[in-house]
Amino acid sequence: MKFTVTDDRRLKVTDLKELVAGNASQLREEVRHSLTEECKGVDIDLSQTSFVDSSGLGALIAIQKSLRLHHGNLRLLEPSASAMQVIELTRLHQFFEIIPKPKSPGLVGG
Repeated sequence: MKFTVTDDRRLKVTDLKELVAGNASQLREEVRHSLTEECKGVDIDLSQTSFVDSSGLGALIAIQKSLRLHHGNLRLLEPSASAMQVIELTRLHQFFEIIPKPKSPGLVGG
């Protein structure tokens, strides 16, 4: 799990292979400690995340609630198919801002 601050002053979390009980509290704490007055938005890249369990979902919900209290926002970037399936099954796609993977342009036939 890597944490960086982007040019537009958002905390970006990348290299998240799984979001499970073993790392969910670390994610929540690292995000909480990294937020400042200048950096209140958080982007969590789920494109490489192969598995999300209930503790992982709980961490995302806790981060979202904390950010809303401080007028910030959480975006889930390009969730993998398995991560998106869990998010949709729990209907949390209605709660989170999700930035899908850009669609590849189709081939034009002749």
